[in-house]
Amino acid sequence: MQDFLDKLTSYNLFNNLLPGVIFLTFFNELLSIDLLGENLAKAFFISYFVGLIIGRIGSLIIEPILKKVGFIKFASYENFVEASKKDPKIDILSESNNIYRVIIATFVLILIAIGYEKLANECVWFYEHRLIIFSVAVLLLFLFSYRKQTAYINKRVASAK
Repeated sequence: MQDFLDKLTSYNLFNNLLPGVIFLTFFNELLSIDLLGENLAKAFFISYFVGLIIGRIGSLIIEPILKKVGFIKFASYENFVEASKKDPKIDILSESNNIYRVIIATFVLILIAIGYEKLANECVWFYEHRLIIFSVAVLLLFLFSYRKQTAYINKRVASAK
């Protein structure tokens, strides 16, 4: 556990652990469902995993929606990579940008969780199949995350040539 904690960066803490803790705290308070329990190690890993899911939702869903509606606009990836080489502060600003995105995703998911809970109370099918729905959703989320990350790596490689 200590080795894992030593390897955590501030980026991981703010983009994975913090959103997970915030989401699960709100989840517990609003819906009276305690997913954290009393075991601190278990609560840490559950929070981290939930935060990881939230981060992926921010990257795969929130960011593209905000781009599509014109709320945000990105520089080309090639320009970003080139500028990052010249100005190291761009990487720090990009990390901050990702933290804001994950916080947005956290609160969007809190609202969705409230809506889902109401729907599950009205429709027994959603409640009975909640684990299957969650598992399929997380599987798809990480499949698309893997594809997106692979595309970023390919762009980085192409940019380095």
